[in-house]
Amino acid sequence: METQIKIRDLNVYYNKVHALKDINLDLPRGQITVIVGPSGCGKSTLLKTLNRFHDLADDTQVTGHVELDGVDLYAPDVEVTEVRTKVGLIAQRPFPLPMSIFENVAYGMRIHKLARGKELRDKVKHYLEVAGLWDEVKGRLNTPARDLSIGQQQRLCLARGLAVEPEVILGDEPTSSLDPISAKFIEERLEELKKDYTVVLVSHVLRQARHLADYLVFMYLGEVVEAGPAEQVLNAPKNDRTRAYLQGEFY
Repeated sequence: METQIKIRDLNVYYNKVHALKDINLDLPRGQITVIVGPSGCGKSTLLKTLNRFHDLADDTQVTGHVELDGVDLYAPDVEVTEVRTKVGLIAQRPFPLPMSIFENVAYGMRIHKLARGKELRDKVKHYLEVAGLWDEVKGRLNTPARDLSIGQQQRLCLARGLAVEPEVILGDEPTSSLDPISAKFIEERLEELKKDYTVVLVSHVLRQARHLADYLVFMYLGEVVEAGPAEQVLNAPKNDRTRAYLQGEFY
């Protein structure tokens, strides 16, 4: 396993609440890591440290180190916009920009000057194809993105995130607001994307974790209890709390 993300001595505080406690974790390159655990255990908090999402909250303090390919994302000389270009986030609910389908995907490429003209149009098509959306929207690219279904909006947000050429894709329960068919679409896309990206997901559905995870992280009360190859953790957990959670003894 080649490590791409290295987390050391990571702590997160919301005001005086100690939300993440001394997290030390290595996440593998080119695989799907799924973070599981009961509600309120710190899964989403951990995920959002990976793209400095907590910078947006004044009452949050982050200490420790999160390295991507050896670069500490919290170093003073690292620009947060650069971090969020390399590490994209798909939220629980899709948030398309208040513009057309085409412009939603083109927006980041325009901002970062990644493409223009025909190249921009070709890349918009490419990322809509990668997200499995092109055939459904190719005849209405100039219509408002808000007119899409929720499932289509989530795939549009995936295309928009991929368009700025990240190295890592984060998903904070990205299928929780979707119907089963749309959720399956997103899961299939994520399985395909691990060929070219590292994927880190938070999931509250063990079925999804069993289906998608190459590497599994179990959290409880702000701590990482157990982490390792998914097959090993799911079938032969080393920790009693992991075993109890997997057997449905608490949620």
